[in-house]
Amino acid sequence: MSLFVPEFDESVVVREAEAEVVGRAPVTVRLLADSSSTGGALSTQRVTLTAGADGAAPHWHDNSAEMFFLLDGAADVLSGDEVLTAGPGDLVVVPPGKPHAFAAVPGADADLLIVLTPGVERFEYFRHLRRIALGEAARESLLEVQELYDNHFLSSAAWDARRR
Repeated sequence: MSLFVPEFDESVVVREAEAEVVGRAPVTVRLLADSSSTGGALSTQRVTLTAGADGAAPHWHDNSAEMFFLLDGAADVLSGDEVLTAGPGDLVVVPPGKPHAFAAVPGADADLLIVLTPGVERFEYFRHLRRIALGEAARESLLEVQELYDNHFLSSAAWDARRR
């Protein structure tokens, strides 16, 4: 086990009105704190999904655990080969290297707080996703930045079966 001690001097405070918002319904991402502001401790965002929207396709991170805390609604979370349904107040933490994905349960909304630790600079990743959604970048361009954002995509039969 290694010990990582983040280095930053001031508390990180992000007011709701000041958070950068990327996207709009059905998928809205509020960028809260990136790795650079937390001394590498974590990266965090709030993701709001409406009407059963997909949040993230199956992927894994080599160097970070990812935490999903459901603030409201209902979400499906892939963890390895298992799809869990989370409700308000539920917490799922996926270890590094384990495939995962998330989406609002079909017909429902979901509001999630998501934390990666140790942190990775992720804000630009979400801005990249916005460019893809707007047609300013090709979807395939995500493959070019997998290493940069430690976000590696894969297929998952368990996820595909649950989301049909």
